[in-house]
Amino acid sequence: MAMKFLDDQVLVHHYLEGNEQAFEVLLMRHKDKIYRSIYHKIREREIAEDIFQETFVKIIQTLKLGNYNEEGKFLPWAMRIAQNLVIDYFRKHGRMKMVSERNAKSEDFNIFSVLKMDALNVEQSISKDELEKQLVQLIHHLPESQKDIIEKRIFQDLSFKDIAEMEDISINTALGRMRYALINLRKLIEKHQLVTDLD
Repeated sequence: MAMKFLDDQVLVHHYLEGNEQAFEVLLMRHKDKIYRSIYHKIREREIAEDIFQETFVKIIQTLKLGNYNEEGKFLPWAMRIAQNLVIDYFRKHGRMKMVSERNAKSEDFNIFSVLKMDALNVEQSISKDELEKQLVQLIHHLPESQKDIIEKRIFQDLSFKDIAEMEDISINTALGRMRYALINLRKLIEKHQLVTDLD
């Protein structure tokens, strides 16, 4: 069977056994989506290309170290590596980029604006940049299914349709998880007193 017809997990297995062509197939299959995800957030071609290359270097290193255990879900795993590198880039440069997203009905929404970050009092001691970083950290305190839906939708640029197919759930279930994730995130923010005016 030609390599291009094999699924990702089989290709990873072949690559780990020394078949370099298997990784080339993985690269060609997913490079456009991963690059678009990076560029969508960076908006600077040269930097996006650097992060894209760094992403695949890290993917190769992680695979060779035997640390890949994503049960065949290569693309979400690779997208998460790319997203982490994007976040590292913004942290290194002292700012977190706010990512504008679209929901299933193609209406604009922004996870940070949903949480009313713009309502911040400029006299607060915590800078907006620091608040954004803490907000990203709070996401990791959500229940696994809710954290997963935010990471896939907001950080990996996957549509609710893609997420539903990947998780074998309905689009309504995916939307419901996102809704509860945002509700719980609001509660965490209120608990930690990071944002006012959440009504």
